Order: sequence, then C-alpha cells, then structure tokens
Amino acid sequence: MTVPGKPIDILLVEDDPGDELMTREAFEDNKIGNTLHVARDGQEALDFLYRVDGYADAPRPDLILLDLNLPRYDGRQVLAKIKADPELALIPVVVLTTSAAEEDILRSYKLHANAYVTKPVDLEQFVSAIKQIDDFFVQVVRLPRQ
Repeated sequence: MTVPGKPIDILLVEDDPGDELMTREAFEDNKIGNTLHVARDGQEALDFLYRVDGYADAPRPDLILLDLNLPRYDGRQVLAKIKADPELALIPVVVLTTSAAEEDILRSYKLHANAYVTKPVDLEQFVSAIKQIDDFFVQVVRLPRQ
C-alpha cells in the first residue's frame, strides 16, 4: 500500500501539449512532489504500461490520468485494456477530458474508471482540479502498490 502523503508515480496520457503544460504547472504551483510521466497517445500509454518499445524500465504508475480523445488508441480503448488486465486493473484511472457528454461519462464508468473529471477551461480552475485529484489520491486514499 502507498503511504498517504508520500510521492507516487502518475502517468498522464494526454496528446494536447497545452493541457500537458497546464498539468505540469499545476504540479509545480501546488508543490506536488509526485513523479509525472507523460504518454502522448494511446499506443504510447500501453507501451509504458506493458514496458515495451523503449519503456523497459518504466515504473508501474500508482495513478493514471487519462484523456479520452487520443490518437492511435483512444482513451476508451486504453481504459478497457487496463481494466481487463489483472496486472493493471488495480491502478486507479481518472478520466480527465474535455468531454462532458453523458455518453462518455457513462461509458467510462462502465469500463471501470475510478473517477471522471471534465477539464475546466479556466487555468485557475484547471490547476485547482489537478490539486484536488492529487489531494484525494495521495493524501486521502490508500493505493495498492504494484
């Protein structure tokens, strides 16, 4: 189990450089000491998780922040693959996306997402959302160690 307040490894799966930058800034502004790894499309996320194609030494993330609208494999496909794999299924996945569509929310939870967060467009609100996700998954929740 992870220890509340101790740094964790987070995999951000995000193809938008602006959203990646805002997430990094949120970590820096809030003095979040977790290690942020970035995969820029669905295939890269799967390569990271399965430790192939240049990711042989990748750590097993303690938390995944997953965008839905990704090239190569979309976030729904990545989420389905993660939750269908006994080795990966215990990793909490927070869908962090621009979509507020009821269909996307419902489908994500049916695929066993642990949370669904619609990205705020305002920078200050985005930073606040990232901080709240971090506070909850690092300070409050006990995560299984892989």
